[in-house]
Order: sequence, then structure tokens, then C-alpha cells
Amino acid sequence: MSRRPVKKPASKKPVAKKVTPVKAKVTAPAKKASKPAKSVRAAAPKSDRYIIIMAGGRGERFWPVSREATPKQLITLLGGRSFLQQAVDRVRPLVPAENILIITNSVQAAAVRKQLPELPAANVIAEPVGRDTCAAVTLGAAIVGARSTTATMAVLPADHVIPNAKHFQQVLGDALDLASRGQVIVTLGIKATGPETGYGYIRHDLAALPSPEGVKPYKTPFYRAEQFVEKPDLARAEEYVAAGNYRWNAGMFVWSFVTVTNALEQHQPEMRAACQRWFEAASKGPRVLDKVLAKEYPEIKKISVDYALMERAHNVVVADGSFDWDDLGAWPALARHVNQDAEGNATVGQLVHVDSARNVVYDARTKNRTPITLVGVKDCIVVLADDATLVATKAESQKIKELVKKLAADPKLKALV
Repeated sequence: MSRRPVKKPASKKPVAKKVTPVKAKVTAPAKKASKPAKSVRAAAPKSDRYIIIMAGGRGERFWPVSREATPKQLITLLGGRSFLQQAVDRVRPLVPAENILIITNSVQAAAVRKQLPELPAANVIAEPVGRDTCAAVTLGAAIVGARSTTATMAVLPADHVIPNAKHFQQVLGDALDLASRGQVIVTLGIKATGPETGYGYIRHDLAALPSPEGVKPYKTPFYRAEQFVEKPDLARAEEYVAAGNYRWNAGMFVWSFVTVTNALEQHQPEMRAACQRWFEAASKGPRVLDKVLAKEYPEIKKISVDYALMERAHNVVVADGSFDWDDLGAWPALARHVNQDAEGNATVGQLVHVDSARNVVYDARTKNRTPITLVGVKDCIVVLADDATLVATKAESQKIKELVKKLAADPKLKALV
């Protein structure tokens, strides 16, 4: 999945449009809409579209390659670019570089700026503390709104694997267009290719929605969302896939500034009030915003955007995300993207084995690399870094987070975290 790095444009500071802080009027959405909102205005121009990439995760499940200062989104596991760099590469054809914002944390901000020199430094925003995705979405909306209250924005995770960038761009472009035309929240739902139990699901209508009046039909089908459902057990996941109207919830959302602030006011009024304060601070510049965030952010309610907004709103539509997608949640998932030998060993590095099968082997050493040898090892994870080695069964891969916590609690070993 190697991608050629895009040509880096000259760095320049974002130019904020002169706007007056607003408090969007709440319009309660209909309980059941038969089609998207009618076209009440033209689609937002490219210059009024923004991408917010959330890149503050710790990536503990990919230890020892992933560390607190360089989590999963900042490491290079597949191809020659980090997951974050690939995420930015994918959206560059849709918006100018100055309209891409990265929400990260203070520990990782310097590394993010180093990896993305093509973005203005002010576009990398550091959360003082992690407060889950609703706070990050609210912060991103406030910053976008301070630049343009007529903007439309997409909120995307930093660590997804999407091999077909052009197909993704077509779906996201259609979603941005639809969201810019009316009071609608768009989520990109991934077509379920199997009964995955590690993803949340979205149930939607079977019939696709018509395009807004006067708009050329989109290439992407859109459906009215009916329900967001939690991660299911295997039997229920099989039912979802068989039903045909369930999509994986990939955590990708698209809305206008007015739409998301209306949703916050209706469902999370405290967060909406914070959005207004951050909007006003961002309008005065990054330094003022940083001071306000340092004071307020630790006290903000910790809640995911799914619980806070998506499960409560009635104006949500699902875009047909039929492109290949993977969130690569833990080491075993790497086997889906790495060539395997006849015994099913997925290896990055030099492996010599006897009677070993279905292992994930990853050599991340930067010096003195030697062959990795296995005898009689099956269904395991073997990862070598310069300063640490991990051996775990694939079935227990989720417990790597517990291992990282144990290392962090030991004064002699916490440097490995």
C-alpha cells in the first residue's frame, strides 16, 4: 500500500475569514426524514471545505513499535508513509493544505508537525488532555467556524488503512457536497464483508435516498440511518451481515458548522457552550486558544461523539462506503495486509521456521538485524524492536494494553512506554 508522497506546497499561515461569533439556532430535525434536506444553497466551494483528522490515540496494542510519543498513527507499518501521512495524502485532492486540521495531544504535536511540514504549524492543535472524541470534534468545529461559519467539514481518524484512495475520495467528496446543502449529518458506513465482532454497526433503510432537488445524482448511494448498534457477538454479527442493511461504523462524519453546532446545542448544551468559547478564542489566534484550552479542557465531559450525538440525532444519513477499509486495531490484523508463506506466517523481516504456522512476525529493528527463527510456534505474535521484544498469542493480543500499563508502572521500565 505504498504511496508516493505528495509535492509539498510552500507553508503559509491560514487566513481567517472575518466572522462574528454566532450561536446557531436550533432546528429540531424531523423524527423520520424521507429524503435529505432540499437544496437551500449551492454546494460549498473547495476553499470552504475542511478536513479534521483526529490523531491523539496512544496505540498501545502495537507496542513495542508504537510508543506514547510515536503511537500507531505516527509509525510506518505498511508502505513508506505513516498512517497519519497517508490519511493526509488521501484528502489533499479534496481540500487545500491550509484547510486540513490535525487534533492531537501535547506529547505528539511536535512529531506530527515534523511528519507534516506541508501543513501550517497552527493547523496542528494539541489537546491538553484526552477527553474522548466529542471534545475533539467540538474543538475542531470551533476552529473551523472561526475561519468560516459557512464551512463544511469531515472528521476522520488518522490510522485507517484505505488502499483505494480514489474511491474513498469520490465517496467523501459526495458526502461533503450533500452535507454543505442542508441540515444533515453524514456518516461513512463501510459495507460489511464479514461478521466482525470488533466494530460497531449502523442499521439503515434499504432504499437509497434521492439526491437533493436540482442536484446531479451522486455516484455514492445515501441511506437514512435508523440505529447505531454496539459491537455484537458473533451470532448477531452474522444476522447483521445477512440482513444487508447494516454497515460498519468507521467513525467518519461529515457536517456543516451550523449543523454540528445545532446538534451540540440540542443534545450536548454544555459542549455547545464550550464550542462558543473556543470559537471566540480561536478567532483571536492560536495562543489565546491554547490558554483557554489549558484552563477549560481538563474539566470537559469525557464522552464519545457516537454517544453524544450520533445515537441521538434523527437527521443522519449513511454514505455507501464500499471501498476497501481496515482500522488495523491490533497486531493480528496485520496479516490481512502482509504476504504470507505456505503455512500462513505473515512476516515483515527474515523468518526461518520449522513446523510453525499462522504467526505474525514483525522486525522493527533499525540496526543489527538478524534472522528470526521459530520452531513449533503457532498462532503467535513476535515483534522485535531495538530495545524490546514482544511474544504473545494472537488470541490474547488485546492484553498487550495490560502489558504496557505494567511496564509504565515500573520505574525501571517505563521508558519503554
